[in-house]
Amino acid sequence: MKKKKSNYFNRELSWLKFNDRVLDLAFSESTPLLERLKFIAISGSNLDEFMMVRFGGLKVLEKSNVEKLDIAGFNTTEQIQLIRESVTAMYAKQSEALKELEDLLANEGIRRFGREDLSEPQLEFLRTRFMSEVVSTIAPIGIEPDGEFPVVSGARLSICVQLKNDPKRQLKAAGASDSAATVDGDASPADENRFAILPFPRSVERIWTVPTNQNHSYILIEEVIGAFLQELFPGQEIINWTVFRVTRNGDVELDEEGRDDLLIGMQELLDARKSSDCVRLEISNKANSASQEFLRNALEIDDQDVYRIEGPLALSGFFALAGVQGFAHLRDEPWPPQPAPGLGTGSEIFSNITESDRLLYHPYQSYDPVIEFIRAAAEDEQVIAIKQTLYRTARKSEIAEALCQAAAKGKHVTCIVELKARFDEARNIEAARKLESAGVDVIYGVRGLKTHAKVCIVVRKEHTGVKRYVHFATGNYNEATARLYSDASLFTCGEQLGVDAVHFFNAITGLSVPQTLGKLSAAPINLRETLLKLIQTETEHAKRVGSGSIRLKCNSLVDKEMIDAIYAASQAGVKVELNVRGICCLIPDKKGLSENVRVVSIVDRFLEHARIYYFDHGGDDRIFISSADLMGRNLDRRVELMVPVEDKDCKTRLMNILESYFVDGESAFELKSNGDYEKVEKKKKKSIRCQKFLRDEAEQFFNAHANPKTTVFQQHRREK
Repeated sequence: MKKKKSNYFNRELSWLKFNDRVLDLAFSESTPLLERLKFIAISGSNLDEFMMVRFGGLKVLEKSNVEKLDIAGFNTTEQIQLIRESVTAMYAKQSEALKELEDLLANEGIRRFGREDLSEPQLEFLRTRFMSEVVSTIAPIGIEPDGEFPVVSGARLSICVQLKNDPKRQLKAAGASDSAATVDGDASPADENRFAILPFPRSVERIWTVPTNQNHSYILIEEVIGAFLQELFPGQEIINWTVFRVTRNGDVELDEEGRDDLLIGMQELLDARKSSDCVRLEISNKANSASQEFLRNALEIDDQDVYRIEGPLALSGFFALAGVQGFAHLRDEPWPPQPAPGLGTGSEIFSNITESDRLLYHPYQSYDPVIEFIRAAAEDEQVIAIKQTLYRTARKSEIAEALCQAAAKGKHVTCIVELKARFDEARNIEAARKLESAGVDVIYGVRGLKTHAKVCIVVRKEHTGVKRYVHFATGNYNEATARLYSDASLFTCGEQLGVDAVHFFNAITGLSVPQTLGKLSAAPINLRETLLKLIQTETEHAKRVGSGSIRLKCNSLVDKEMIDAIYAASQAGVKVELNVRGICCLIPDKKGLSENVRVVSIVDRFLEHARIYYFDHGGDDRIFISSADLMGRNLDRRVELMVPVEDKDCKTRLMNILESYFVDGESAFELKSNGDYEKVEKKKKKSIRCQKFLRDEAEQFFNAHANPKTTVFQQHRREK
């Protein structure tokens, strides 16, 4: 399909290019082998979610005959076709990467076995485990001709078995004699082959160890089931068996109109997602045509949405292998998070925040102070109230536990739990019920909006009066992802920020509009307006004096109004630098449109997740952290926050952190005007690997505060 002339890139293709950059790291010779395997698993997991949500949503539009043009001018049908082409190429690249890695890992003693590689003792070992664990849990589902096809859960591996019919057995079962025959030579249904479906047991591991003399040999469960399939169909001839996986539409939204019980509504949504339309069928390329056609017809899926895969399906399952014990030389050098200086524990954390605001940058700095802040609030006798938002939580959340303890101690605890956080709905429902049972006042967000803001307010009664301590963040209150995602945290007891935070929070819980916010900007109230005004101010300044500077770091840049404002700033002479991890619909360096705009993307060992927005503002340096990306959904359909960082030391440090993303010459890709991403050329003595730099910066930041004589860490600076 020909590219359309447009001032914007297509959102879906931009996302697929991001996943392609992730997959590129699986080929990186400078990356340790098990880390490369992890990037294959990440690319598989990412693609699964994309197909469920984005592709699933487009399929719904197509089925409804809704031909809505995207920002780049493509209609629904065109986007679907472009996605299919890109996904087909991505599958081939994933298979190539896995095959290359498996050969390299085998040389290191990590070898994958197939059925044909197993010796008799190994077969017997696996048979014993198969009979014990699999036979007891697996449930083959036989399908009669013209019978109803079972509901196969999305994203779950299954096996389709083609069996040769035994006419005598079938006729006996029907009460007919052995001599029963067809009439006039017509084929009897008994002459047809039949099929059975075996959904994989959820309780059984995907990767099984094979006893060998090597360091680590393994086999995938599908190969084990295939080796002993006859045990499940005794006396029957197996013609063909194949592994397959169904992807169902995950773009199922809750209709909140008239809903008084959101918990019940969310459970209904989860149930609906299990049986929604099939939008993708992945099948092993070893499948015969009869099995493929049977599945395609049974699932009522377009032939173009059937993908024959070379090698294993469900690549996210290889996360388990990437975490195999030992093999330290095949992993990244550990980067333990550095302690955060000057925050302390218990009640001293509040006196330290009173001295000055504190900025943390995770995971280079430990997330423990965030947990300790909430624990301290739960224990401190002077704390009278805690107000907190929760969007995504850890499975065993220490933060939720601390909130429960605070309520048990008689503190007034209010928690906004967002039940509509996609794919975390079930976990959040569980967390909400636990909090409620502990006495926490739980609010289920705002009707029609997702509460995505990250804020925790601690109200403390001190000798000078009531004081508010606030934690703002760009990332979720999730201890697990805080070790993997790059995010910013700000602790403050600034009077105006505290007042704003309380007004903002109370407006959500009270279903009202907050009083005028002095420093905070919130979506969907004034965040869009604030950002546009900041860009416009920079544009007007450039028109007057011929210069200006904007630096924006976010995960996605999709919103047309924001992009157009950046284009206008570029044309006025503003130097615009964008660090956009994933989707970017803006076209940089286009003559007459965006010649002053540069876009880079960092893909490295940690997921870039922080949103940092900087404006030169005539030399006054305005910098913010935010929970919001530059997308319509964040600016108009979510509850978000943008927070100014004003403390001198915090501001300087955050500006240096932001600077590092634009001087990276090792893990950065630069977006070109044709839509391609090219690896940024490394420059001797001037380029850095920003994540390594940030790790070192966190260590030296701690050392400098622990030992004031330590040399202050200096930032690499680009030539102007």
